[in-house]
Amino acid sequence: MDVLVLALLVFTCAVALASWRVPGLAQAAFSLLLVAGLATSAALLGFRASALPGDDFRLSCTVALLGLLAIAGGGVVTTSIFRLIDGKETAAEGSMRQAGEVLRGGAWIGGLERAGVFVCVVAGWPSGLAIILALKGLGRYAELRSQTPGAAERFIIGTFSSVLWASACAGTAWLALAA
Repeated sequence: MDVLVLALLVFTCAVALASWRVPGLAQAAFSLLLVAGLATSAALLGFRASALPGDDFRLSCTVALLGLLAIAGGGVVTTSIFRLIDGKETAAEGSMRQAGEVLRGGAWIGGLERAGVFVCVVAGWPSGLAIILALKGLGRYAELRSQTPGAAERFIIGTFSSVLWASACAGTAWLALAA
């Protein structure tokens, strides 16, 4: 079953990486594939009886792939959530572009945020989550006080969806580590 989980995670990571180049509504379909891949991996890991001796390499690969999925897949999922909230594809692209002008570097900051959240949860260091979120909020404070409509809301929605995705990936890693 470990090999099946690894194969599923490799496929899901490939979908996450490929979906960065897919525009519009197709990205929402890729997001559903990511969620399905993560949920299936979690279910398979949850039903696994126990790890066999010598499975350290596969366990390490599983956790590493889940970390990659947390980083790469979170941006796609967050963008799809923005598209769902904004409605029409053209309106979504316009409002995302406008918020992106105010909140520059969001994709990179979000990736680093998801990496930090994943590591903190897997390491069992919940205080690290508070540090990450405080640094992000303080770093964006001046930009969030601007007069750009929706920037603060987009920041909160983006942060929550990003953290929830990274936490789901980390929770799946916990299932792998618990066996």
